[in-house]
Amino acid sequence: MRPDEFLRALQLLPAPLHARAVPLRHYARRTTCDECQRIGDALALALTAVHNDELASAEHLLHTAERFAAAHGTACRPQPDEQRGCGRVNRWAAASAPVVAATDASWKGRAGGIAYVVSDGHYGLRGRGTGRLDPTGPSRVLISELRAVDFLLSAYEEVPAGMTVLLDSVVALRWLCRWQAGEVAAMPAGYSLRPRRWADQPTLVRLAEQVSRRPDLCFQHVKGHSGHALNEAADGLSHMARRRLDEAFDVRPRANALVDAFLRDWHASLAR
Repeated sequence: MRPDEFLRALQLLPAPLHARAVPLRHYARRTTCDECQRIGDALALALTAVHNDELASAEHLLHTAERFAAAHGTACRPQPDEQRGCGRVNRWAAASAPVVAATDASWKGRAGGIAYVVSDGHYGLRGRGTGRLDPTGPSRVLISELRAVDFLLSAYEEVPAGMTVLLDSVVALRWLCRWQAGEVAAMPAGYSLRPRRWADQPTLVRLAEQVSRRPDLCFQHVKGHSGHALNEAADGLSHMARRRLDEAFDVRPRANALVDAFLRDWHASLAR
C-alpha cells in the first residue's frame, strides 16, 4: 500500500481504531518478510472494510493484525527504494535550503519515462510503455508530465510543507493550478476514468485530490533545456528511465552520479 493511500484510508477510521492502526503503519510497506506481509495484508483489509462501512469487520481484522504484530515484533525493513525506482543521495539530506523539486517526462516511440529530483537528495525514475488498455488517451506527454508530479508527491509519507515543484510544461502547470483551486473533477481530454486494477483511483484523480488539499505547495514553470540544474537532472533521469526499457544497464549508479552532480551545481548556485 502506498504511503499516501494508507494515510488517506487512516482518516476514515473512528478515533479508537485510528489510535490502534497508527502503530501498525510500518507493516503497510512492501517487504520480503512473510510475517510482516501477513500483518500488512490484515491491516489493508481492515482499512478496506472501513471504506465499505463494515466497522465490525474492520475491528476484527485490526485485532488480527495486532495479534500477529505482537507475536512477530518490530516490523522488518521495507524493500529498498531503488526497487520501485526511487533513491537518495544522502550527502544532500542535511541541506538547510527550502525544499525544491523538479519533475519531467520523456517519450520516444512507444517508450516513455518519468522522473523527479529534490534538493534534499531524493530522486525517482520510472519507465512506461503503451498497450491496448493504456488509459492515457491522446494527451500522452501531458499525462506523463502530471504522472511525474504524482510520482514525486507519492514518494513521501508526508510531503514537505511549502515545497516548490518546478515543471517545464506550461499546460501541466495549468492543470495543477486548476486542481489546487478546487476543480478536481476536470481531467485532460481522453483520460480514462475506468477502475484501475492495481489502485483505488486513477493516478490523475488521486493527484487532483491531493493537490486540492495542499494550498501550501508552490508549482512553478521553468524553461526546459535552459541550464537549470534541477530541471536538467529530472530531464536526464526521465531519459534514462525511457532508455532502460530497451537497453540493459545498471540504473542506480548512473542515476546517483547524475543527481549528485546536478545537486552540487544547484546548492553551489544558492551559496553564491
